[in-house]
Amino acid sequence: MYKFFRLTHKWAGIILAVVLLNIAISGFLLIVKKDFDWIQPPTQKGQGGAVGQFITIEKLYEIVLSQDHPDFKVPTDIDRIDVRPGKAVFKVKSEHNYSEIQVDAVSGKVLSSATRNSDLIEKLHDGSFYGNWVHDWLMVFVSFALVYFTGTGLYLWLFPKLRRKRRRGLR
Repeated sequence: MYKFFRLTHKWAGIILAVVLLNIAISGFLLIVKKDFDWIQPPTQKGQGGAVGQFITIEKLYEIVLSQDHPDFKVPTDIDRIDVRPGKAVFKVKSEHNYSEIQVDAVSGKVLSSATRNSDLIEKLHDGSFYGNWVHDWLMVFVSFALVYFTGTGLYLWLFPKLRRKRRRGLR
């Protein structure tokens, strides 16, 4: 059993090291994304106002699509709209190239147009960048592999200690 665990622990570890390194590096970048503007653009602050004063979604679409931005040409280019009522800002995210336009929720003024590298890093982290099958199958396997590595690593570390202790007790 010890030899089997040692062999599978070693070769599975070598094979999955690249995947685990990808998860670790991208995870670290996601943790610090608010600290670096090149990862995630800072959320701008609108002029303020009550939610009842916010522009309509139709007006927001009109403003974003009129920006002559290559990633916002037609309504279907908009992936999602993040509403930040406390800062009175709409963050409009594109389906393409991780682009974002931030719009003042009251005045409709464009506050920022930038690239959200954090979205790319998130896709690298969860495996969806490489394809849905990687996200849906490989990453599930990797999570089980981590549990396996923990168990076999503890066994490989503890087994020789217990064996030595048992041998000393027999003398």
